[in-house]
Amino acid sequence: MAKRSILHMFDPMPNNSPFDINMALDAGFDVLMPYSNVKLESIHNLTQDAIFSRSPSGIKKTAIFIGGRDMGMAIDMLQACKPAMVPPFQVSVLADPSGACTTAAALVACVEKALKDSHGKELKDCKALVFGGTGPVGIATGVLASLQGAETILVDHLSIDSAQDAAKQYNRRFGAHMSAAVARNDEEKSALIADADIVFCTAKAGIRVINASVLAQAKQLKVAGDVNAVPPLGIQGIELNDFAAPLTCQSANAVGVGALAVGNVKYQLQHELLKSLLETEQPIFLDFREAFSKARTLV
Repeated sequence: MAKRSILHMFDPMPNNSPFDINMALDAGFDVLMPYSNVKLESIHNLTQDAIFSRSPSGIKKTAIFIGGRDMGMAIDMLQACKPAMVPPFQVSVLADPSGACTTAAALVACVEKALKDSHGKELKDCKALVFGGTGPVGIATGVLASLQGAETILVDHLSIDSAQDAAKQYNRRFGAHMSAAVARNDEEKSALIADADIVFCTAKAGIRVINASVLAQAKQLKVAGDVNAVPPLGIQGIELNDFAAPLTCQSANAVGVGALAVGNVKYQLQHELLKSLLETEQPIFLDFREAFSKARTLV
């Protein structure tokens, strides 16, 4: 009897994401096994239970997906899977907490493409602000931009300490060089945005982060990207399907990338990464860095 493909879905939250479950089924997995309230110290035993119960042929049809809402925890869980495996009992692992890895990878890839096509620039030539920079999407976005050479600032809406803590932690983890800022009102946002080349908006859905009056202060702005598809959109003047469309609230040739344009790439990206867990001959371990490499091929 042919072995069925199984995706074990480890999640530290009380519920696994229906989005991820739908995506995994559509990517071709036969069986999904969701696990909620998973603790880091449980990953080793769960991984060994998943691998040692299958033959080498079954192992090739077994994979692990790590969800949750905390980027650091997801990366720690991915890393904890590795020492639990013993050749040939090795399976592939994808970490994508709250879809943050694939969303951030799609956002940065889309902005990078718009930047090159509209201005002939690369990320390394630019100063980038990440609003909502202490959430999982913002952290992954900031790390990716920084690793591509952008001068990157994580912006929190309440606390400079939160932004600094996130920048320090993820600089140390990934060799990035992010700094931190706080923008609690339009005046502080205007001061930050005045010399920015790129704005990433990764704040919570349904929150207007940058309005027209703030955007008008961005005299050097080249590209702004928003992942918020719930009205009011995160950046005024960017429509949902915009891809390198002129920003109506800013007259200095800046262009915008909208949430649905990013979302279309994110959807394709997650589908392709989940499929790769089934198709690879050798085990692979995927987070936002590998996701970004793949996203670049999709934009």
